Amino acid sequence: MARPGHAWKRRSSEEEDDEDEEDPLDAMISRTGCAAQHRELQECMAARQDWRHCQPQVRAFGECMARRQRPQEPPRQVEGGHP
Repeated sequence: MARPGHAWKRRSSEEEDDEDEEDPLDAMISRTGCAAQHRELQECMAARQDWRHCQPQVRAFGECMARRQRPQEPPRQVEGGHP
């Protein structure tokens, strides 16, 4: 049986016994705050079997990740404010 998430390799019987262990990639996505968009994309992929049919979900997930990964801009200095 295929494991949901990002486990693309075939699992051994020892790995099948450890169902409670969270996928590291899923944990990382959860920390970004984009888990809902990721889940919607996975559900679409499971149903449609072709990412080209899931473009709204692809864009939503990509936009969410881009917002989370955008570096913080340093505060702007006012001209003439420093000697």
